[in-house]
Amino acid sequence: MRRLLMVLMCAVALTAGAKKRVKVAVFPDGTPIPEWFSKTSKVDVDTLGRKYVVTDYGVTHDSTMVQTERLQAVIDRAAQEGGGVVVIPEGTFLSGSLFFKPGTHLHVVEGGKLKGSDRIRDFKLVDTRMEGQSIKYFAALVNADGVDGFTITGHGTIDGNGYNYWEEFWIRREYNRQCTNLEAMRPRLTYVSNSKNVTVQDVRLVNSPFWTNHVYKSDHVRFLDCYIYSPTSGVKAPSSDAIDLDVCHDVLVKGCYMSVNDDAVVLKGGKGTWADKAPENGPNYNIIVEDCTYGKVHGCLTLGSESIHDRNIVLRRCKVTDASRVLWLKMRPDTPQHYEFVTVEDIVGNCSSFLVVRPWTQFYKPEEREDMPLSTCNNIVIRNINMDCKNFFDVGASDKYRLTDFTFDNIQVRDEKKAFDPSLIENCIVNKVVIE
Repeated sequence: MRRLLMVLMCAVALTAGAKKRVKVAVFPDGTPIPEWFSKTSKVDVDTLGRKYVVTDYGVTHDSTMVQTERLQAVIDRAAQEGGGVVVIPEGTFLSGSLFFKPGTHLHVVEGGKLKGSDRIRDFKLVDTRMEGQSIKYFAALVNADGVDGFTITGHGTIDGNGYNYWEEFWIRREYNRQCTNLEAMRPRLTYVSNSKNVTVQDVRLVNSPFWTNHVYKSDHVRFLDCYIYSPTSGVKAPSSDAIDLDVCHDVLVKGCYMSVNDDAVVLKGGKGTWADKAPENGPNYNIIVEDCTYGKVHGCLTLGSESIHDRNIVLRRCKVTDASRVLWLKMRPDTPQHYEFVTVEDIVGNCSSFLVVRPWTQFYKPEEREDMPLSTCNNIVIRNINMDCKNFFDVGASDKYRLTDFTFDNIQVRDEKKAFDPSLIENCIVNKVVIE
């Protein structure tokens, strides 16, 4: 009996020791990743309250008629009656800008389509956020401001109907090479702002006239298993970024497919010489992009061009097909920028350039500032990479920014350019890097 007791005590001690040795998942700066990031179960629409099928409330099955007012009336009714789910049933429903209220949600059933009007007159001109600045601009097709717990669900489609907008943009650009994105007057597909606990799951988000999904000053946001697409050939969809995160924290993008005619996941936050002083601007932090598949995109993960401080950013376990760049650090000479603690790991596929760090000078406006901070990229880790690249290391030095503490670990790439030069980075660690 005594011997049995000793054996049991040893087993308990070993179990306790094993528990102590369990590796805690951490962000790149060593802080623990909150349990929230592992909660990837889907939202159950049946738990969100009463369903308001729009065709039960005056919306007709007429795919040629813009029904903004009728659709908005259903949203307003749901909000007035205590909240619920606005359901887009099978069929195509044409609309301008819609504004979801606290307690309301959007569900698009398989075979259902919420389609944006191709006339800018159907989108309200509102105070909003665009390209790193707070301005008056056109609302998105789907808008939710201050709607905690907002969800977009279903296996249906939200279609921006962007063709005419894209065509007009390229005509304007041909007429005037300096024509900016904003001058072309195009709505975004979705815009969520000042909200917490947001989930966008399963939906097809396609053909946006401008940015596809824009999230501003929000946290605990999840994009799960979404299909995000805009054309990259023929009449291309300019500036159709898949997901723009603008002054956000605690964001998970998981299991999504992204193929757009611009960057995929983009971190915004402000631009300009005094961008770090403006209260409407700010950092992005604690962001994980994982288990995603990329079609043709300009950048899989892009920091900038309107960004001031990004920290604890992770891109992992992704498959890349024909991306122009995987990690793109856009350095604006007119903006103080700090990109730190970024990890890119377990990436396979092919791309033109894997890492790009270059000055970004499109439409920038340098101004004098005596105390202008030197922009910095530090603690960038790239590891467990197996890729075919035209140029794995597309990095340029500049007196406008400093590159320090990069790590390249367990890299196996086929690289046409063979321009890998760690001497461009202060304190660069290179381990098991094979470039063929």
